[in-house]
Amino acid sequence: MTSLPLSHPDRIDGGFRPLKAWRHFRQLIADKEDTEQVFHIIESLRDKRFGKAAEAFFATAEGRKQLAERPCLPAMLDDHDTLRKLPEGSVGRAYVDFMEREGLTAQGLVDEFDKFRRGQPRYDDMLELYGNRLRDTHDLFHILTGYGRDALGEQCVLAFSYSQTPSWGTLFIAWAGAREIRKGFGTRYPIYGAVREGQRIGRAAQQIAHQDIAALLAEPLDAARRRLGIAEPRLYKQVHAMMRADGIDPYDLLGKKAAEAASAPAPLAQAA
Repeated sequence: MTSLPLSHPDRIDGGFRPLKAWRHFRQLIADKEDTEQVFHIIESLRDKRFGKAAEAFFATAEGRKQLAERPCLPAMLDDHDTLRKLPEGSVGRAYVDFMEREGLTAQGLVDEFDKFRRGQPRYDDMLELYGNRLRDTHDLFHILTGYGRDALGEQCVLAFSYSQTPSWGTLFIAWAGAREIRKGFGTRYPIYGAVREGQRIGRAAQQIAHQDIAALLAEPLDAARRRLGIAEPRLYKQVHAMMRADGIDPYDLLGKKAAEAASAPAPLAQAA
């Protein structure tokens, strides 16, 4: 067992700063792809529960293994050639399909985190390792829960994450983001209900970030969901169905895609 401390003695608690969190949330709303803002929000609203969650994980057999071996999850998750060799229908194959379709990489989240942490010291402690693990497994949450990267899907997966590892930051983004979506649609769609459902599903499920990730990737996706106790997000799917019935693309709530298509120059007519 390593003697790595839970919290390095030089680590300084930045305190609970809700106004700072709100400022970064407004920047995130302006550009939902600006993932760096998420890290600022979570850091601004962190409390003692994060340390307790880290301590609980590293007390498990899997946690002790990770502490001893220190594997690099981004390298494993970005090795798409190896993951493609897993059976059709496995978590790993679904993950690769999702990441390539969305143009994402696990290293990309690391790079965003590095932007957030630039100029700040790094600490060799359990808090650092656990925070990295939560960051690196985020997109696996999408795969296993069935929540997409649409605006509502991101809020729901954060609500799910809050119940898995309590953090005022993730809860704040989930509900503040849901409020932003609801402002544009009123009460026609059960936006808040979908987010509450995400919290309930996360509370009932086993903790994804505490799993043996290599073994999880090799599991059939449906079997993994059953084993982990992850229920189907019915209200989230209901919102999508209702929006599509109303002619709204849930992945383009601001209508940007349609506006871009309308403003694009017409293709040149082919010569006769």
